[in-house]
Amino acid sequence: MRTLQGKWALVTGASSGLGVEFAKLFAERRANLVLVARRMEPMNRLAEELTRKHSVRIVVIGMDLSRPGAAAELKSDLDARGIAIGHLVNNAGYGMYGGFLDHKLEAISGMMQVNMLALTELTHIFGRDMVKRREGQILMLASLLGYQAVPGYAAYAASKAYVLLLGEALHQELAPRGVSVTTLTPGIAATSFGEIAGQRMSPLLRLMIMKPHSVARAGLAAMMGGRTTVTPGFLNKAAAFFDRLMPRPMQRAIFGRIMAG
Repeated sequence: MRTLQGKWALVTGASSGLGVEFAKLFAERRANLVLVARRMEPMNRLAEELTRKHSVRIVVIGMDLSRPGAAAELKSDLDARGIAIGHLVNNAGYGMYGGFLDHKLEAISGMMQVNMLALTELTHIFGRDMVKRREGQILMLASLLGYQAVPGYAAYAASKAYVLLLGEALHQELAPRGVSVTTLTPGIAATSFGEIAGQRMSPLLRLMIMKPHSVARAGLAAMMGGRTTVTPGFLNKAAAFFDRLMPRPMQRAIFGRIMAG
């Protein structure tokens, strides 16, 4: 991949998992970084490590993206610092496993705020800046589950279907205006996602687990190449392909069973 020296990349959800891997990959390419998440301590440690290794500038911002208006506050903060974002990675997001009615409505709403509304606000606010400069790249983090309805992950899968469709539409809309939008649809990665979601890993899911670095690397390569979508991993690609051929009731039955273990 080409060097990004002097460019600024914004990575949300940068305190763990894929966010950490994206930050490392950008720093290796000499990009300056804005790291955003709720937890400051892990981001500060990451910033120290990457600054020492790669001599890049890093700004760490502790922010809860589940709070309405957070994206606008972030943009105002960066404007005041004179930072123009050229690469936006909408990585922040999480899932909740279990029956839809078994979760509190407030918890579901908070997840939807992060997965959908914050992502939409960030894309709109920073995308407008990119269009003015006729230059920029945006990576949307969807999921393999966004290709179908998934019992047990009903709201989460629906939120990622929104991200997938939004990303594909914006790829078409913004390309003539100098901005590329790529959507990453990973399957299971070896992160804390399942633990946070409260899901038990079935033997089949364990076979599909990928290393976070591999997922992030595939996403960044697709982003830099201006691709529309990317699904890392052979089994994940096969699942996405055969999903298009299955009747929807069969999709629901199969993925509900897989997720239930």
